[in-house]
Amino acid sequence: MAGIARTCLQSILKFVNSTLGLVGIAMVLYGLWMSRVWQRDMQDSSFDDFDSSAPWFIYTFLSIGVTLCLITCLGHISADCSNGFFLSCYMEIIFVLLLLETALAADILLNSDWEKDLPEDPTGRFHDFREFVESNFDFFKWIGMFIILAQGFSMLLAMALRALGPSNESNYDIYDEHPPARLPLINHHLQQPPYVVGEPRFPMKNDAWNVRIH
Repeated sequence: MAGIARTCLQSILKFVNSTLGLVGIAMVLYGLWMSRVWQRDMQDSSFDDFDSSAPWFIYTFLSIGVTLCLITCLGHISADCSNGFFLSCYMEIIFVLLLLETALAADILLNSDWEKDLPEDPTGRFHDFREFVESNFDFFKWIGMFIILAQGFSMLLAMALRALGPSNESNYDIYDEHPPARLPLINHHLQQPPYVVGEPRFPMKNDAWNVRIH
């Protein structure tokens, strides 16, 4: 029964954890597209009109996407091996991520001038992305709620999987394929060959001399 429950929890955790991977892949692809467009604009513009400041928004977008992909890989590894250490690390990372998201959302909602705290974006992509989010606010609101619920559910599944403990079936399979060499604890003596009772195959020396004399 515990094995069936562990298998179900592993499958559900992998499925829910995949949502973070999909979000991370989407952010990486969008960040690469923004980087490509920015490089094209740099080549088309003259050197005097070029702003030498770094495109922090593109780098931040790519970094968040790569981080989500790495967290997804860690979640799949933790769910597959059911190791307590990996599951604990995964839960701590998800918890820290939830705290950061909550703090960021609270700062945006409570601070009306939150954009002034950010450096100037030379690419202009931050302004375009903000307008796109505002124009589709209901859609992004549901996406954000779904991501937060998926993270919380992943943390609960990891806690339940850690409580069940790791599976020992793989160890049993190894022992079945390659049984360890064991020696008996008692009567550990070399087996003596049994004595043969019967006529000798070769005559003794005395018998051979008697045959020659006769």
